[in-house]
Amino acid sequence: MAKVAFIGLGVMGYPMAGYLAKAGHDVTVYNRTGAKAKKWAKKFNGKAAATPASAAKNADFVFCCVGNDNDLRSVTTGKNGAFETVKKGAIFIDNTTASANVARELGKAAKKAGFSFLDAPVSGGQAGAESGALTVMVGGSKTVFNKAKPVIECYAKMVGLMGPIGAGQLTKMVNQICIAGLVQGLSEGIHMAQKAGLDVEAVIEVISKGAAGSWQMENRYKTMIAGEYDHGFAIDWMRKDLAICLEEANSNGASLPGTALIDQYYKDVQSMGGNRWDTSALLARLNKLS
Repeated sequence: MAKVAFIGLGVMGYPMAGYLAKAGHDVTVYNRTGAKAKKWAKKFNGKAAATPASAAKNADFVFCCVGNDNDLRSVTTGKNGAFETVKKGAIFIDNTTASANVARELGKAAKKAGFSFLDAPVSGGQAGAESGALTVMVGGSKTVFNKAKPVIECYAKMVGLMGPIGAGQLTKMVNQICIAGLVQGLSEGIHMAQKAGLDVEAVIEVISKGAAGSWQMENRYKTMIAGEYDHGFAIDWMRKDLAICLEEANSNGASLPGTALIDQYYKDVQSMGGNRWDTSALLARLNKLS
């Protein structure tokens, strides 16, 4: 069992840190809202720290799951950031969905300070975090990955090394591109079935067993039909992720016309007041247009 720090207790980080504690690790947490960190510490018999630096001090593994590149820099290399105190030989594991550039930047800073860095964004949403069944895409050296993998597995069902630092974030971009296309296709399919007067549930029951089947179809079609959009990853966060994808594509020459279009569709949903609706709310946009 290891001494672990976890920075960021949002809808993902809170249960992820919990699984590390349940596995028997000695966990100290930091959250921008201190009351939430104290609540977590009481629930999981851990400790709450006042700053990222104090949380990371003497930890063997330091995990982080915050909002974006700027948040990440703030809790790592900013004032009272974790990088001030991470000990030599420790491993910093960043679960934030951020840019590949910031991952490489922090990887260099970590190396200079004498500890290791892994970019390790996750997929599976709040439900995956709460069930300890996330998929983790990791960038870093194989040696460091092998040391960290058993600890990461406390909250994951799949942990894969994708390449050097930055490759985890690039893989997460591919993941988000695929999800955006799947959700738009599912939304259009349900919309078409509704307009054609078909029994949508009967349609999905049949086509989900064939080539059209997907996780999105299995897990979201019922709530989409019911017009319920509070069951998953918020559109505000999806647009943040797609912006990262499009920026990376702009620099590496990838062509993402469908992703760019769907990003604008999500912008339309935001204008409908759907900022916190989950990504399946693309159907609401189609229904409004018709």
